[in-house]
Amino acid sequence: MEYKSLDEIRERAQKRETRRIAVAAAEDLPVLKAVMKARELDIAIPVLVGDTLRIKELALEIGFDLSQVNIIDEKDPARSCVKAVELIREGGADILMKGMVATAPLLRAVLDKEKGLRKSDTLSHLAIFQTRHYHKLLGVTDAAMNIAPDLNEKAGIIRNAAAVFLSLGISEPKVAVICPLETVNEKIGSTLDAAVLTQMNRRGQINGCIVDGPLALDNAISEEAARHKGIQSRVAGHADILLAPDLNSGNILYKSISFLSDGVSAAIVTGAAVPIVLTSRADSEESKLYSIALAAAI
Repeated sequence: MEYKSLDEIRERAQKRETRRIAVAAAEDLPVLKAVMKARELDIAIPVLVGDTLRIKELALEIGFDLSQVNIIDEKDPARSCVKAVELIREGGADILMKGMVATAPLLRAVLDKEKGLRKSDTLSHLAIFQTRHYHKLLGVTDAAMNIAPDLNEKAGIIRNAAAVFLSLGISEPKVAVICPLETVNEKIGSTLDAAVLTQMNRRGQINGCIVDGPLALDNAISEEAARHKGIQSRVAGHADILLAPDLNSGNILYKSISFLSDGVSAAIVTGAAVPIVLTSRADSEESKLYSIALAAAI
């Protein structure tokens, strides 16, 4: 199976049972707009945790009818994160979304050892891009969470991203471990990690996907470039997921696709017990809606 547009993911979400999304610190206009649209499309039923008065003021501004929406009043943003996580643990919601609150308090609530949503050792950010410059949807990880992941953390990031693609019905997603070049160089640590990750995949230590690296970006997404360099690989030119060496490169790649091309993305944090929609204020309304749809679709 192969997706060519984010609308296909939105349609998949609409065909599934409507999910409940708990929004922490929901007094955020762009987030409320996206949540309202998701509700209109039967993608997600919102539960809004935050400053009730401010939420109602913003809802009135955009014509969001809250008569059938559950609102949990909590004026403190950090406490609203805790309450949203508690709601999910109690079975009251299936997705977590960040509103008008910093990322740190939200993740602190998620990672709480006793009351959080910890599932795996590694939480990671995955963006799935639609761009006319590539023949299918393309995942980029990790652009927001792990600063300088070690080998084990990179393996965890791959597993998290592959699990999302598998949940979307894409069997054996192809993972390109991106480096500055496509050969192992002992002075460039990312190429050594790439070679080990590839071998771990071949030995069954990383399952459910096909991993290859080191691969330079051009080889990962261009079959012609890979052929020109004599690279024979099931991944080269057909990657579903690009694993960046670190947050610096991942974030630059993410924003390059977003702002220097026609790229539109859906992005979530994965590795917790439920998908987490953690969008940037710079993300478009369209991307916010697609992010909710991605979370609902998986």
